[in-house]
Amino acid sequence: MVHFILTNSLTLCLFLVKIKETTFLRNTIAECLACGKNPGTFALNPQPLTQCLPGTCFRQNMCIPTKSGAFECAPCPDGYTGDGTHCDDVDECQFNPCFSGVPCVNTAPGFRCGQCPLGYTGPEITGVGVSYAKSNKQVCEDIDECLGPPENGGCTGSFRCGECKSGFTGDQTTGCQGARLCPNGQPNPCDANAECVIERDGSISCVCGIGWAGNGYMCGKDTDIDAYPDTKLKCRDISCNQDNCVFVPNSGQEDSDRDGAGDACDDDADSDGIFNIDDNCWLVPNVDQKNSDNDAHGDACDNCKTVENPSQRDTDQDGLGDECDDDMDGDGLKNIFDNCQRVPNPDQNDRDSDGVGDACDSCPDMYNPNQSDSDDDLIGDTCDDNIDSDGDGHQNNNDNCPTIINSSQLDTDKDGMGDECDDDDDNDGILDSDDNCRLVANADQKDTDQNRVGDACEGDFDKDNVIDIIDHCPENADITLTDFRAYQTVVLDPEGDSQIDPNWVVLNQGMEIVQTMNSDPGLAVGYTAFSGVDFEGTFHVNTVTDDDYAGFIFGYQDSSSFYVVMWKQTEQTYWQAAPFRAVAEPGIQLKVVKSKTGPGEYLRNSLWHTGDTAEQVRLLWKDPRNVGWKDKVSYRWFLQHRPQVGYIRARFFEGSTLVADTGVIVDTSMRGGRLGVFCFSQENIIWSNLKYRCNGECPRVKQCSETYNM
Repeated sequence: MVHFILTNSLTLCLFLVKIKETTFLRNTIAECLACGKNPGTFALNPQPLTQCLPGTCFRQNMCIPTKSGAFECAPCPDGYTGDGTHCDDVDECQFNPCFSGVPCVNTAPGFRCGQCPLGYTGPEITGVGVSYAKSNKQVCEDIDECLGPPENGGCTGSFRCGECKSGFTGDQTTGCQGARLCPNGQPNPCDANAECVIERDGSISCVCGIGWAGNGYMCGKDTDIDAYPDTKLKCRDISCNQDNCVFVPNSGQEDSDRDGAGDACDDDADSDGIFNIDDNCWLVPNVDQKNSDNDAHGDACDNCKTVENPSQRDTDQDGLGDECDDDMDGDGLKNIFDNCQRVPNPDQNDRDSDGVGDACDSCPDMYNPNQSDSDDDLIGDTCDDNIDSDGDGHQNNNDNCPTIINSSQLDTDKDGMGDECDDDDDNDGILDSDDNCRLVANADQKDTDQNRVGDACEGDFDKDNVIDIIDHCPENADITLTDFRAYQTVVLDPEGDSQIDPNWVVLNQGMEIVQTMNSDPGLAVGYTAFSGVDFEGTFHVNTVTDDDYAGFIFGYQDSSSFYVVMWKQTEQTYWQAAPFRAVAEPGIQLKVVKSKTGPGEYLRNSLWHTGDTAEQVRLLWKDPRNVGWKDKVSYRWFLQHRPQVGYIRARFFEGSTLVADTGVIVDTSMRGGRLGVFCFSQENIIWSNLKYRCNGECPRVKQCSETYNM
């Protein structure tokens, strides 16, 4: 019986083996047929495989043919480990890619980090592979919940309450009180929206921040950024009065009819019943609109009633327009006998005998009666050689420091040697390095309070009768307050009739400029030249018409050499296709103009075009946001230029919010020059609350040191 069972079991096993071998053979034949092989000749004539058998590698596409005709498996893909034939998922979480306390989820393949913990901010991350997990750690940054109002200020973290931050008193359990400090360590008396400024004499003053206005000790919101708050503040200073045009910048607060609405936003500024747009004297009541000379200025406001004079120019400010004033400069000499009709010069000196007095002669030592100045640099073509060794905008034979950068040409003691290269600026016999009044002669060096500032210049360092605290250039007696009332118009496309020239209106004693016409590209350039300077102002387009360029310039040396910051509202191809197609993109641009041709169609199209134009314009920076200016919105710019080292930086604010920053740019194309404003095909532009300050100090010593050594 036992023998029978063993025999039958053996037979059954042999049978099953036979079936398995048959099945294997059948599958092999099927695979050979699929490969195009003849199973009858397979053993006798083996052929190389053109692809590996399924299941040979972890993935079919990992099979790699070898020179021998066989196949091998590629390494396992990222996120797996093994020999290529067998690959297992790697647990990347063991390499701690996630922030502390954040759960790590292993996936096949890869990993995923969850959200940052409460009180922290950062991205959720996913990745695949050991290398990625090791080199791309999740970063979660602590949220400082205590940033914000001063009463909440001083907190040191999200999860614990420690000591209050520097400048605050108390503790974080009971609260941190805002004992804010000024830069000198003294208690800060300024408004929360103001900056504490340490003056030259060590005293403290307060200045409201951008988008705020007031006396610094109290500040209110200033929507149009013209230095007047939207609502009246509880202080008596003029700067605390309510803005009479809340949404239109008017830093002079002009109000002709005294109705409480400023001229800039009053549709009938003179209250004569005629809207400004139709009124030929919009600031002087004149219901009859009488206009004897038909020059667009009614008799009631025309300074030459019977002589056509559209510009209304009045050099001596005597109320009589130049066109009908027989002594335009008011120097006591009739125009017909005056060799400088618009510059007072009773001495009538004329060294080169060309009929043009030295006071107004563009080449006082060379005969040039026609006074041509093709590059608008105030040097006549006859004596203009443009050889300028130090690049400060003054050619060597007119430069009082020809090898040292000094665009301002300051010469305090008037000895013909600029202060920058003069060891004794005030010529009092005491070297500048030892002089406690470097710009004011004081051989006795008297210093009663022993503060290292001589009594002779205490409080007014340059002795220009403007105290230092309000003096925009306290070490330059030639520059006191910001004033663009005297300016030079530079037309950058003087030929042809593409558009008209700009029309500039200067307000607020030279601290505000309005351009009224849709014009060719043009500049209004002040006559004051600067070395290091800070230049700021409010830019506003007071219309919904058009979408073109407005901006400002600095480092102006001539009509072919200057820096321009220009802002376009929308993308547009210039309508004059010659001499080349120019395309403007929206956004803020900073360009350096070094034009080989000077004013004309090439420079015109080059200014319009975004980007570089060979031998004309080079783009230094463009706002990557590509955002155009908004209609009837005020923007504040703040420029820093240190030409001695080529340092340039400009920042732009909408309200109190910083919207663009060029960062530090190094360029030495112009080593100083004059300031002004720029327009191109855009009307009704307002540049308000303009301010310039002499400043040769670098914002950061390290930056300027690095810049200087470049």
